[in-house]
Amino acid sequence: MMLQQLLTSFIATAAFAILFNVPKRSLVQCGFVGMVGWMLYVSCQLIPLNPILATLIASFFVTVVSQFFAKIYKTPVIVFSVSGIIPLVPGGLAYDAMRNVVLNNYDLAVQMAAKAFMLSGAIAIGLVFSEVIHHLFRRVKA
Repeated sequence: MMLQQLLTSFIATAAFAILFNVPKRSLVQCGFVGMVGWMLYVSCQLIPLNPILATLIASFFVTVVSQFFAKIYKTPVIVFSVSGIIPLVPGGLAYDAMRNVVLNNYDLAVQMAAKAFMLSGAIAIGLVFSEVIHHLFRRVKA
């Protein structure tokens, strides 16, 4: 089951990288970044951790791996990080929230929308937190 999820997240991330016009030489690395992020998210869910904390941890490491690949392949970090966070985006949850609004299930819609918003915020915080730590280490190193 885990191997299936890893393969699917790799393919989905690489496919979104194609949509974002990522250079062809970086597609495999982009797929790997998304796969690592999803693997961490699923592993945190098995512990079990709160999905919001699991998303925060996974997005943090997506950026760490993206920075590593950016340095090795001399490519901007955003190439790897934008496509790498795709598996973590709560699109299905946002869709279900909107569907419940249309069906007049407002209580459930608000709960789902709040969770989708918190997951999206966790992604953003993880990305920013990793960047800040990276810049602090670069300053200390210099």
